[in-house]
Amino acid sequence: MAARAAERSVHAKTTLRATGSATPIPGFLIQSSKQVPDDAAVTKPGFPTAGWLPVAARTTVLAGLLAHGKYPDPYFSTNMKSIDKEQFTVPWWYRSNLDLTDTSKRTYLDFSGILSRADVWVNGVLVADKNQIAGTYTRHDLDITDLVHKGSNAIAFKIYPNNPNRDLTIGWLDWVQTPPDRNMGMVRDILVRRSGPVALRGAHVVTKLTVPSLDRATLTAKVDVRNDSTTPVRTTVYGHVAGVAISKTVELAAKEKKTVSFDTVELRHPKVWWPAQLGGQPMYSLALTASVSGRSSDVARSSFGVREVTSTLTSAGGRLYSINGKPLLIRGAGYNAEIFLRWDQQYVQDKLNYVKDLGLNAIRLEGHLEPDEFFEMTDRMGLLVMPGWECCDKWEGQVHSGGESGERWVEADYPIAKASMTGEAERLRDHPSVFTFLIGSDWAPNERIEKNYLDALAAADWQTPVIASASGRKSPQLGSGGMKMNGPYDWIPPNYWYDKAHSDSGGAWGFNSETSGGPGIPTMDTLNRFLTPAELEILWKDPTAAQYHRSSSSTFNNFKLFGNALAGRYGAPKDLDDYVRKSHLAQYENVRAEFESHARNFTDATNPSTGLIYWQLNSGWTSLNWQLFDVYLDQNGAYYGAKKANEPLHIQYSYDDQSVAVINQTPTAKNGLKATVKVYNIDGTEKFSETAKVAVPGGGGKATALTIPAIEGLSTTYLAKLVLTDAAGRELSRNVYWLSTKPDTLDWSKTDWWYTPTTSYADLSGLSNLAPATVRADNPRTVRSGDSVTTTVTLKNTSTGKSPAFFVDTDIVNNAGHPILPVQWTNNAITLWPGESTTLKATYRASDAGPTNPSIRITAWNTPTQTIPTP
Repeated sequence: MAARAAERSVHAKTTLRATGSATPIPGFLIQSSKQVPDDAAVTKPGFPTAGWLPVAARTTVLAGLLAHGKYPDPYFSTNMKSIDKEQFTVPWWYRSNLDLTDTSKRTYLDFSGILSRADVWVNGVLVADKNQIAGTYTRHDLDITDLVHKGSNAIAFKIYPNNPNRDLTIGWLDWVQTPPDRNMGMVRDILVRRSGPVALRGAHVVTKLTVPSLDRATLTAKVDVRNDSTTPVRTTVYGHVAGVAISKTVELAAKEKKTVSFDTVELRHPKVWWPAQLGGQPMYSLALTASVSGRSSDVARSSFGVREVTSTLTSAGGRLYSINGKPLLIRGAGYNAEIFLRWDQQYVQDKLNYVKDLGLNAIRLEGHLEPDEFFEMTDRMGLLVMPGWECCDKWEGQVHSGGESGERWVEADYPIAKASMTGEAERLRDHPSVFTFLIGSDWAPNERIEKNYLDALAAADWQTPVIASASGRKSPQLGSGGMKMNGPYDWIPPNYWYDKAHSDSGGAWGFNSETSGGPGIPTMDTLNRFLTPAELEILWKDPTAAQYHRSSSSTFNNFKLFGNALAGRYGAPKDLDDYVRKSHLAQYENVRAEFESHARNFTDATNPSTGLIYWQLNSGWTSLNWQLFDVYLDQNGAYYGAKKANEPLHIQYSYDDQSVAVINQTPTAKNGLKATVKVYNIDGTEKFSETAKVAVPGGGGKATALTIPAIEGLSTTYLAKLVLTDAAGRELSRNVYWLSTKPDTLDWSKTDWWYTPTTSYADLSGLSNLAPATVRADNPRTVRSGDSVTTTVTLKNTSTGKSPAFFVDTDIVNNAGHPILPVQWTNNAITLWPGESTTLKATYRASDAGPTNPSIRITAWNTPTQTIPTP
């Protein structure tokens, strides 16, 4: 990903030939202001740019320097520490040329996404200064008509150092190590707009869907019509919405702007937009043209979906969302942008593909509100998005208790915050995937800030629920957001998640806006890409050591809790390989329990679970923390634990009461099912077997199949196999648990905001005594179709004994033995008893695989690693 972004940056063009109504500037030349003594000279004819670096649009200063190879890979080891921070304490220039052949049209610069202040110059004239261009999310529409001429015109942005504690911008909190430049630069397109005397802005559609029948929708198209000329005009704005013609004629005085609302259009039996697992994602379009004296002056377009989002508070105070009248358990994770904010559309698409593969239905954006293409992708894919402002810096500086770094607001911050809300509301309002907005994260806004936000949202025709905070804090007007932020953020045992008795816990009740079991140890393949041999030794030998790649926070920068649990539950690691495989087991069981507990409790009559945001989906760089998959898109135990838990139709075990439940996330009820449970000692002896008939309602419904009773003669570590079949005996879901007669014990009285102490551990060390097993790979086959490749293989446990092949992990590798990524498996991290087999399929890109057929690498807990070539 980084290499692709860097290549585009280096070869970026820095001259724009403006021919359309809205054209993004493709690239810039950048230079430190230390090298430019005269600001005005930068955009005057003949200004020398020798030594300036060409970069692509949407490039921060450091990203531009990295694209030119100025520093070694900052993902590796502590390389990022060696980057000189002093160079980023002064402004940097971004310069481009604009070629015009026609000056009869008006010309504008339309942009947001500056981190976080800038002066804007055109042809030697200061158009706007850093007090006007302030805030990452404020949108600016600068009329430069009187400053440009035919031929070459120079445009430059003098961008000031970014400071998340001082400005309403983007920061990294404790998620990763903060980039040395703090991401100063540009992260969205700078658009050059051309139009006649009348400009169209903010075209959108207000939709209303009849619920629950879904048989009728009303559409009201709106657009801002602006006369930027010095004389009155009469303009006709016409076009279509959802294929229906609309038109209005408007009289505008000189420099006047009006919001035009068209006659309401009614749709009978509309095509309704649904989250991916519940239905399709049809989109409608709005297209408008402003005509003056029979000639087109400007055009505007938007796409939108028809859907209805509502939310209520349960009797226990939890936030419950409904989509098109259907209550929905939000199963999501916190999305991270790349640490240097380099935009790579294919890389982002790959990450979103993983979200769907994981069975999640939502992602949360705490700040870091991605460019427009991101939301176009989530619209098409049916992934719900929960955007909002970030915590712990300037955004909450006015309301936090003093333990955080954000500075208190000054008077100038209030209009910037309101303009930020306006800019994002207008940008996101037509995207059906955006189902809510959080105007607070850890803290709720005060009365003045909240009113500004709500006024901006109302003026933008915002239609989905607005939430005061992602924590339990209330705002004066909205009241409770119905969410909790009780953690944990570090390791806790799987049975923790089933707790409902403690109001300060992150157990499976209410809406948990961010929570996880902490560490996210990646695969050996990934670890070897970014840590030195010495760092790898420290990783497994010294859990108390500070880890640069875990977190910048002293609370989360070591593995003491995780290391103690790993040794206490599985036995002390013998070497790095043993540490990694035990880590993946621990992550799998923890993440699986987290999602399973919330799914089980969704339909509870009292204090149900209504939402879960795993913290986090991914990391912005090479990380050891908070991730379901790593920056290189490799998948660890956490990934497959989440994927297993979020199967559409799923059988699962409950750590609190030993019940076995079936969860149905599909829209329709499932009848005639059979749930079979078998329990085995670690030597493979079967100790319990029972089958029960099951019928389960749809839409997140639950049915309890049976409860595993007390079993005599169990080994301290034992295995439970759960299988769900249909009436014909076809396997629909399989789940294997490694359990202990000795439970994990929590000290709830000492719960802190980030974890609950464990006073004694479950004994899972018996897994080391599993007898060796043999896995045979049958019929390996690779098929290419264009750039898509599928590899299939049937794995069979051919052992003659009783032991299963435990936690069999399969990878697609190239000739050098490196995994081909991204990849999506139908199943992985599986366990097979003797005689059992399963067929797996992997899908990936031919361009990532290379010209030769790849191999299949098979690794398991108690089998030798083998690599099988595919014909």
